[in-house]
Amino acid sequence: MRFVDEAVITARAGKGGNGCVSFRREKFVPRGGPDGGNGGDGGSVYAKASTRLLSLYDFRLRRQYEAGNGQGGMGSQCDGRKGDDLTLELPVGTQLYERSAGGEVLLADLSEPDQTVLLARGGRGGKGNEHFKSATMRAPRFAQKGEPGEERTLRLELKILADAGLLGLPNAGKSTFLSRVSAARPKIADYPFTTLTPNLGVLMDEYDPDRRMVIADIPGLIEGAHAGLGLGDRFLRHVERTRFLVHILSVEDVPMEGENPWAGFDLINDELAAFDPELAARRQIEVVNKMDLRSPEERAALEARAGADGRRVFFVSAKENWGLDALVKEMWAMRDELAPHEALLRCADETPVDDDISDVEVIWVRE
Repeated sequence: MRFVDEAVITARAGKGGNGCVSFRREKFVPRGGPDGGNGGDGGSVYAKASTRLLSLYDFRLRRQYEAGNGQGGMGSQCDGRKGDDLTLELPVGTQLYERSAGGEVLLADLSEPDQTVLLARGGRGGKGNEHFKSATMRAPRFAQKGEPGEERTLRLELKILADAGLLGLPNAGKSTFLSRVSAARPKIADYPFTTLTPNLGVLMDEYDPDRRMVIADIPGLIEGAHAGLGLGDRFLRHVERTRFLVHILSVEDVPMEGENPWAGFDLINDELAAFDPELAARRQIEVVNKMDLRSPEERAALEARAGADGRRVFFVSAKENWGLDALVKEMWAMRDELAPHEALLRCADETPVDDDISDVEVIWVRE
């Protein structure tokens, strides 16, 4: 399935059923009173966060979603049946923006599994004529029409939730690293921009199967990524939902001679700062990959240079599976050190939400 992280849909709630105009007519009750039942309420449209989905691909194929209409009222004081609700399953990490003539407003942020949000409320069913009888109106010959359901145009934006985000320049070996430490099998080739969509991998603790680390492989970034070059702004949004970053640089981008061999790290960090200063301040683990391309003497020289420059850099070869144990150990330590979803909660708290949307109902469903 193709990875899709953005889609536009229309959610339409069901119309309420009309009330019924009816009078009681029996053999020995020729002039019975009104007994028209009420119409049923229209069904509502909900969105529910699901861990089963990782992409918005299905919402690119179908863009119209409608709940069921309420049934009309009937005689003998029989109310109409309520319309069927519709629940849309969305990946955890999806943000829903309502589109209107005035722009976009954040409607909901599905940041936790099973979180359920009301998107469009069903129309209220109309009252039957039995509802309007009174001492002065013994035989009302009218009923109330059902109300239309709400309709909203929504833009869905997926931001991957992960513990660690792999980022770096193109062809740094991020996908190879992910394939070595997890069961993920991303496309791997010896040319830039092999990865065009984010990949997810799960790192399992060999001593505790319930202890897991989710790793997101972000496509390679280039200079100007924050402004959209190389689709960098779309890729950077996925880094916002990670606890920490694993910054991988190919040894081919680390000159053995020169004033600053770590310019590749600095370039990407500048892009992070331009996109979101908070993102640039997030904890990082710096890694130089493809060390199998250098001689032992060159490796020693780079390690000595990193120490002299006061940088803690992990030197590895994902291809040869060399040096990965120490790196993974550091990743586990940083994951356990940081509070769960610390970055995610901060991101959600700082997202502006229109306070005028008073009819948005949020339901937390917990097992």
